[in-house]
Amino acid sequence: MIEEFAQKKGDTGSPEVQVALLTHKIVKLAEHLEINKKDNHSRRGLLKVIAKRRRILNYLQKLDDKRYKKLISKLGLKK
Repeated sequence: MIEEFAQKKGDTGSPEVQVALLTHKIVKLAEHLEINKKDNHSRRGLLKVIAKRRRILNYLQKLDDKRYKKLISKLGLKK
């Protein structure tokens, strides 16, 4: 997954990679919460991860709108 979104070899800190990893984590947490509906601790964690992804996406949009649009289309996200 990292190689797919990396700007160059060994890139693990770019906003694109961070958003991709957070998106993967969000999907896994959402699946967990489908099964364990009363797990409020994980629900809070999910909300924190979603907020972090939103902050990074906002940063990327301010930095380079073209990269932002490419990333959200690649991940299937909506604004």
